[in-house]
Amino acid sequence: MARGWESKSVEAQQAEASEKPGTRQPPMTPAEATRHREMEGLRLSRQRILTELSAQQDSRRRKMLEQALADLEQKIAKLAADGGTVDRYSAESAESADLRRPTE
Repeated sequence: MARGWESKSVEAQQAEASEKPGTRQPPMTPAEATRHREMEGLRLSRQRILTELSAQQDSRRRKMLEQALADLEQKIAKLAADGGTVDRYSAESAESADLRRPTE
């Protein structure tokens, strides 16, 4: 009996999903997909550096992380400018400036 209920639930979910109007985006070109992957990689690296920077106490290591962060932000800005899209992390850059300042 439990199997019957389970299959009916699956059927209902599939019917519900097929009834919903799908807002599919057009498929990306290979160049767009490459650019998207590169941007996501840069953003993930940026997030990792911000996390490390917020916990870092050693001033030499902080300086190195700040330089790496500046380099990543430059690459992200260039990639966003080349692609003609607005970088949603530009507002976050201002917030992260506080994290980049050395603590005393």
